[in-house]
Amino acid sequence: MPTNRTDLLFPAEPGQRALARELYALAARQPIISPHGHVDPALLADDQPFPDPARLLIVPDHYLTRMLLSQGVRPAELGVPTVDGSPVESDGRRIWRRFVDHWHLFRGTPSRLWLEQTLREVFDVHTRLSPATADEVYDAIAARLTEPAFRPRALFERFGIEVLATTESPLDDLGRHAKLAADGWGGPGGRVITTFRPDNVVDMEFDNWSANVDQLAEISGEDTGSYAGFLRALRQRRAAFVAAGATSSDHGHPTALTLDLSASEAAALYDRGRRGEADAGDAEAFRAHMLVEFARMSLDDGLVMQLHPGSVRNHNRWLYATHGRDVGGDIPQATEYLHALTPLLDAYGNDPRLTVVVYTLDEYTFSRELAPLAGGYAALYLGAPWWFLDSPEVLRRFRESVTESAGFYNTAGFVDDTRAFCSIPVRHDVARRVDAAFLARLVAEHRLAEDEAAETIVDLAYRLPKKVFKIGVNS
Repeated sequence: MPTNRTDLLFPAEPGQRALARELYALAARQPIISPHGHVDPALLADDQPFPDPARLLIVPDHYLTRMLLSQGVRPAELGVPTVDGSPVESDGRRIWRRFVDHWHLFRGTPSRLWLEQTLREVFDVHTRLSPATADEVYDAIAARLTEPAFRPRALFERFGIEVLATTESPLDDLGRHAKLAADGWGGPGGRVITTFRPDNVVDMEFDNWSANVDQLAEISGEDTGSYAGFLRALRQRRAAFVAAGATSSDHGHPTALTLDLSASEAAALYDRGRRGEADAGDAEAFRAHMLVEFARMSLDDGLVMQLHPGSVRNHNRWLYATHGRDVGGDIPQATEYLHALTPLLDAYGNDPRLTVVVYTLDEYTFSRELAPLAGGYAALYLGAPWWFLDSPEVLRRFRESVTESAGFYNTAGFVDDTRAFCSIPVRHDVARRVDAAFLARLVAEHRLAEDEAAETIVDLAYRLPKKVFKIGVNS
C-alpha cells in the first residue's frame, strides 16, 4: 500500500492538482450526511463491540464475497449464513486468510480502494495487505476492536457523521429506532433516522407478498382486505416512520415505470393479487401505480421519494436459494426513464411539495434522459452513481455527463448505500476527492471562478444533501 495518499484521485497535472487539494480541504472538513444506506440500526442502538475483523469487513460485504464466488470460492467458505441454517465457516481468521489469498482479484476495483482506505484511515493499519501479512493485519484490527474508541457510537463521532439514515420496511416495529431516540440519538432531527422502504408489501412478486400484507394489517391495525384499507395501513406506517425521524421513502422497483390508475383499476389489480391470480404484468402495473400513489402521500407527509430501479434481483438463482437476498446475486439491466416517469411527472413533476430523487444502474441514461429530466422538472433530482456504479471512474463520468444539462444543483449529493459501517467515511471521501478534481478542471479551464468552485464543493458535500433530503428540518 502506498505510504502517501495525499493526492489520491487528484489530477496528475500540477496546477489542477494544487487546485484540487485546496477544494478537497474545504469538503474534507464538512460533516457527513448519509441519507441512504443499509446499516443495521441495532449496531448503534446496542453499541456493542464489533466482532472479529472477518465478520466486520468481509462476511456482510457482498461486493467482496461475490468477487470470490466468481472465482469459485463459495460464500459459505467466507462465513455467509445459509437459508437453511447449514454450517458455514465460523473461524474469523480462516475467513480472513481465505479472502486475502484472493486479494489480487480486486486490483483496480473500488472495493480494493475502499478497503485499503478503511484499513488506513479507520484502523491506522498501513501494512500492505497480502497473504504473507494476512495474520499481521488481522491481529492489528482485532486489537483495535477491543478498544472503547472502536465501539460503533465512538466511531460514528470520529467519522464526523452528522446524520445517518437506515432503511426499514413497513413491517419493522422500529424498536431499535425507539431505543436510539430514548438515548438521544434518534427521532425527528436525530442523528440516526429511518427510511420507509415498502417494496415487500407493494411488489406482488416479492416472496410471501400476501402474507406480508396480512402482517401489515396486524402492525398497523388497519384491514388490508381491501385496497382502500391497504392504503390506510401504508399511511399509518408512514406516519410512524415520520415520528421515528424518517425524511424519505425508498423504492427499489425493477423498472422506473409509473402509472396513474383510477381507484377502481388499482383495486382490481390488488384484489387479483390477494387471490393469487395476478400475473407479471399485473405486478408491474401495480408497482407502477403505487409510485404515483406514494407521490400523493408525500404531498401530505413530506417524505422525499427515492427511486432505485434497474436491478434484476436474485439473478444468481443458486446463490439466492442457498444464501437468500442481498448477498451479491443481483445484476443491473438497461432502464428507460423518459416515458416511464411521464405519468408521475405529469401529475406532480412541477409541484413544489414533492421531491423525487432518481438513481440509475444504467449510466448511459445520465446525459440522454436523467439530466434533461432533472433540468426540466422542479420535483426531480439526480441521485449519485450507486451500487455497481459507485466507482471513481463513474463518479467522474456522472459529473461530466449531467452537469451540462442539469447543473450541480439538480443533483442530490453523495449517498454511500452501504451495509459496511466502517466504509462510510472512505466512500464519502472518494466522492469528495472526485468532485474536487472535477471542479479543479473547470477552474483551470477558466469555466468557473475559484470562489464559486469553493462554494460548490461544500454544497455538494454537505448543504445539498441536507436540503434535498430535508435533513434537520425538525431539529
